[in-house]
Amino acid sequence: MRVALHYIRPYTRWILLTFLFVFLQAMTDLYLPNLMGKIVDHGIVYADTVYILKTGLWMLLVSFGGMFFAILVSFLAARIGMGFSRDVRQAVFRKVSAFSVQQYDTFGTASLITRTTNDVMQVQLFVIMGLRMLVMAPLLGIGGIIMAVNKNPGLSFIFIFILPILALAVGLIGKKAMPLFRSLQKKLDHMTLILREQFTGMKVIRMFNRTTDEIQRYDRSNQDFMQDALNVNRLMALMMPVMMFLMNVTILLIVWFGAGKIDAGNMQVGDLMAFIQYAMQIMMSLLMMSLLFVIIPRAQASAQRIEEVLEQTVAVLAQDKYTPIFAKKEATDHFLTIENQGGKDVTKVLQRGEIRFEHVTFSYPGAEHPALNDLTFTIQPGKMNAIIGGTGSGKTALLQVLLRFYNLDAGKIIIDGTDIATIAQDDLRRQMAYVPQKTVLFSGTIADNLRYGNAEATDAELYRAAKISQSLSFIEATENGFATEVSQGGKNFSGGQKQRLAIARALVRKTNIYLFDDSFSALDFKTDATLRHALQEELHEATIVMVAQRIHTIQGADQIIVLDEGKIVGIGTHDELMQSCTVYQETAKSQAAGEGFGNA
Repeated sequence: MRVALHYIRPYTRWILLTFLFVFLQAMTDLYLPNLMGKIVDHGIVYADTVYILKTGLWMLLVSFGGMFFAILVSFLAARIGMGFSRDVRQAVFRKVSAFSVQQYDTFGTASLITRTTNDVMQVQLFVIMGLRMLVMAPLLGIGGIIMAVNKNPGLSFIFIFILPILALAVGLIGKKAMPLFRSLQKKLDHMTLILREQFTGMKVIRMFNRTTDEIQRYDRSNQDFMQDALNVNRLMALMMPVMMFLMNVTILLIVWFGAGKIDAGNMQVGDLMAFIQYAMQIMMSLLMMSLLFVIIPRAQASAQRIEEVLEQTVAVLAQDKYTPIFAKKEATDHFLTIENQGGKDVTKVLQRGEIRFEHVTFSYPGAEHPALNDLTFTIQPGKMNAIIGGTGSGKTALLQVLLRFYNLDAGKIIIDGTDIATIAQDDLRRQMAYVPQKTVLFSGTIADNLRYGNAEATDAELYRAAKISQSLSFIEATENGFATEVSQGGKNFSGGQKQRLAIARALVRKTNIYLFDDSFSALDFKTDATLRHALQEELHEATIVMVAQRIHTIQGADQIIVLDEGKIVGIGTHDELMQSCTVYQETAKSQAAGEGFGNA
């Protein structure tokens, strides 16, 4: 529960105020049975109406006081709990946003979603219930015992037998519930994963008529989750019958032995009634504790899962601060471990865009063979550089390590004489513009998506980027132009249009290094050629790295690097490689044959 202790700390003074109100509420609850006993023993027995009315009015005022304190406790507990959950959720989101791709792969998207939502909610519930019951239960229990002993010490021996039995039952149930709650959260992760795959892969599922199979797959996961949920709820459901049985046994014993004391003249009726009320309060305090034992195992399992995320080390230089509700001081992030990867001013260091790979080796987590194996080459600034190779040759991996989505197994990547491992990730990526292999557009307008590359870009800069990327024609053909809404995932645009918008977004950034990961695959030959020509004219001073599978896309490049199974098998221009590189020659021949077949 370290996550709860750390993120609740900014609310300490409000928690203390909540505990004060809980104490006052408990005092009013403990005082009421005493007043009731006095009404019975002094008012009703002696038919003293004035005393009954006077004491009854005082009981009414005490009751209203207790209600007022209870409202304040509920309000403050809810505010603190919501503020706490906001802080934790914000910390988790900020940490996950800084994760490397490798860390994303380790946790999985579905698990991260569950940890950010359901797990935080479980800990939040524990905080809210804990603030209300953690102090109230001991106060009612200890106070009730003191008041009961004060009324009649002889009857209090009943608690010596009942309370240990109750505590043992609650402890055993809580101990058995903990592993079940952990299993429950993991199975919830799996359900989220299946749902996410079904939603994102709906077209493929329907194309292959696998809807029924997917429904059955989800049903199996749901049944598995349901079985664990039933098991844990059956176990926790034992708590209430045990509590009620022991409570009724306690009351029966009090009435049995209390009646004998009244008959012997050693106890008054009012005192017996007050004693029963105190016994009820003692049992209620234990009931509160049992409810906490229901919440604690699940909250503890969720807190551990949250801590696994927060304790991950990420390579960033700075973090945003936020101010919790009620708290004047800024909350610090103990769990957000920061690695200072150098504090160099990259605006001065990265000015030309020369990229040098020195014996770079990289493997994806769990892969049998390296994706990149001992690569050494130099990319000159102000030139068009292309990377080509078959599927799985390491083209995309090369760009991913350049962007530091993954750390290298060996070797160095040097830009303008500076090892990128000494530059903060944010600063490094700020000096690059990247167009991924899979086009990603966000909901909003076209202008919003283009400004994702540069939030300060002017309308003229958007127009220029759209013109270079050959997007201007279809943007102007829409009714609202750059204000046209982009649906989720850009589904209201074709594949080629989305690629061109992604290229325009990269051009808006205005930087020294542009990375294109097979970003022309959805374009027709004419648009492809026009776009490449425009890029060469407009970005003649920048470093361009273009990953492609089609040779005609990159045959005009100043340098072409040919990859095969993660190794460099050729470097040179198109003409040079056609003479010296067998892999490049075979690729050219196969694509020429394919184009000839397609034209036939």
